[in-house]
Amino acid sequence: MTVRHAGRACAGLLALAAVALPVHALAGDDDADDEAKPAAPQVYLDLRTSYARVPAGVLAIGFSNPSGLLSQLSELTTRPTPSLPASQGVALDVPLTVDVNDRVSLYGGFSATASKAGDLDWSAVAITSWSAGVQADIYRQDGGSIPTLTLQTTLTRAVPSGPLATTSLNTILEASYGLDAEEHRGLLAGVQSTLTAIDADRAEIRPNWVGWLGGFYQWDNNWKATGRVGMQSFGGARLVNLTPLAAFTQPIVRFDLDKMDDDDNRLFGLTAQISWTPKPAYQLTLRAPLYLTKN
Repeated sequence: MTVRHAGRACAGLLALAAVALPVHALAGDDDADDEAKPAAPQVYLDLRTSYARVPAGVLAIGFSNPSGLLSQLSELTTRPTPSLPASQGVALDVPLTVDVNDRVSLYGGFSATASKAGDLDWSAVAITSWSAGVQADIYRQDGGSIPTLTLQTTLTRAVPSGPLATTSLNTILEASYGLDAEEHRGLLAGVQSTLTAIDADRAEIRPNWVGWLGGFYQWDNNWKATGRVGMQSFGGARLVNLTPLAAFTQPIVRFDLDKMDDDDNRLFGLTAQISWTPKPAYQLTLRAPLYLTKN
């Protein structure tokens, strides 16, 4: 699958989300109608603030990280350099998220970034991309022996359009197997693909793949810890007149600490990621949802 079909793929996932919505049978009396009535959708701004450090000669992708990639390319567009330098970046992601029910979420919004390449000064904060996506549980464990399967896909487009503007399609499929009835502890396994198309002639960013194993544990006080350890395989890139970026396959780790409420809504989250490229690249993300409606 290529990124030129990303819009069609995203539309297909939205259709899948619609199919995943629960269908309630018609009840024979008013009380049954009240019981069958679904909860109202939950709406919130899933605010995420990230800081990343990336070594020279690589692009930052990792676990679902389009903001870091776009920040690097934006820096090259506005202040060209003969090679891809070491960089730092701060990103604010502002997706408006609608939890249609406990299985399906739709989201869309923008990212604002500021970056620093090599010894240059920090760039001004600017909106660098918009994104839209869907996350759906295509199967729920619910006490059975088959793990929950969650599919998430996100389409991201750089703004404004320029010589190195990109469109990316990020797709994640993760299996979660609960080891207790409440599914407060369990095991994870997943795979992620990132396909990126770049507008510039004689430029190419090849696919990035990540596969991982992990686990999670939620305490009685609703603090939840999650860890993922895996391998990232990047196919390399050619960016205009820069030295071609080499392909690599290297380890990647991610740790999440979340504070949940009694209904498993996230109140606060902190994520730390280290990806070897082969030198280590670091990312720290603070997540603080702002609920507009809440169930």
